[in-house]
Amino acid sequence: MNRVCSIFSQILSLIPRTLFDDAVQKHHAERHARGFSSRTQFVAMLFCQLGHAQSLREITGGLAACEGKLRHLGVEDPPKRSTLSYANQHRPWQLYQTVFNQLLARCQAEAAGLKRKFRFKHKLLSLDSTVIPLCLSVFDWAQYKRSKGAVKLHLVLDHDGYLPSYAVLTDGKTADITAAKTMTFAAGTMLVFDRGYADYNWWLQLTRQKVHFVTRLKDDAEYSIVEPRIAPAGIIRDEVILLAKQDALGAEAHLRRIEIWVEDKQDTMVFLTNNVKLAASTIAAIYKERWQIELFFKALKQSLKIKTFVGTTENAVQTQIWTALIAMLMIKYVQMKSTFHWSLSNLVALLRQQLFVYRDLFTWLNDPYQAPPALEGLHDAQLKLAFGD
Repeated sequence: MNRVCSIFSQILSLIPRTLFDDAVQKHHAERHARGFSSRTQFVAMLFCQLGHAQSLREITGGLAACEGKLRHLGVEDPPKRSTLSYANQHRPWQLYQTVFNQLLARCQAEAAGLKRKFRFKHKLLSLDSTVIPLCLSVFDWAQYKRSKGAVKLHLVLDHDGYLPSYAVLTDGKTADITAAKTMTFAAGTMLVFDRGYADYNWWLQLTRQKVHFVTRLKDDAEYSIVEPRIAPAGIIRDEVILLAKQDALGAEAHLRRIEIWVEDKQDTMVFLTNNVKLAASTIAAIYKERWQIELFFKALKQSLKIKTFVGTTENAVQTQIWTALIAMLMIKYVQMKSTFHWSLSNLVALLRQQLFVYRDLFTWLNDPYQAPPALEGLHDAQLKLAFGD
């Protein structure tokens, strides 16, 4: 007889219990706990994401209805609604940030074996943010505009596996460039971002740190041409420039301006980079690859639960968003391990239906439409019920 636990339990096993307990100890998450463990809170909030529960009532009711299957998850009893609400308000959300980083290391190790899209050795990262609207009358701590509330999720996407490698949540008013200046990137990284990160001093700082970047030049930017380069076919201009406000900074401020014709839009696009070695067509392809972070935000909002919240305090919102990011890493990991060509949305939808099914996770992932193996002796028992002895 095949003995396996539920698919939900197998997904949870991607985070070893010992590592989770270490994170709980690090953040003193159970300092005032009275029988309700951080593990149970984590299981409940992950069920909110993967099961797409719409409220605390749906989370607790859904788990209570599966009470016979909770022990495989490391949960003795389903949580009470008030107990889960209190934990989301008061247990430090930093616990889930630590768990996210633990799982990220495992996902990056798996992604390292995947075929890369570009031949260059640089680590390719995209940087962007997305606004998550909130009702100001309910989330009064998240004022964005006069009559609107919002928080902003700033994210770095690792293109090896398209994994979220760094995230920070701020109020909606925080400018993209303000959050970017708090981040550090390893030397040799290739960073791509849009025109919302236009800051000449920050670009210079990246250059000094030997971080390569690709962005778009604003239409009204003033510059002088230092050196024209030979433009290959399909490229209108390829030239080294010096931005007008950086005339006194010398050669380290030299940037490369690449202008191309976009047939689909019947218009030109101008890219800016501090990398002088890669081909102009490669620079254009790198910026086009930035679209993957937009697709990631779309998948995060459509497939998981970060557009509506089951708690109203800042701590509860942080907890829910970090568990959504953890859930996304779990989904990305099983997607990378599977031999079946899953789309992310289809994988999330079918996982939601299979959470408490008892079958091997990766056998199902590789052949999702194959019937599960019959349990030993079950066929004979069914025949006896149908036809008698």
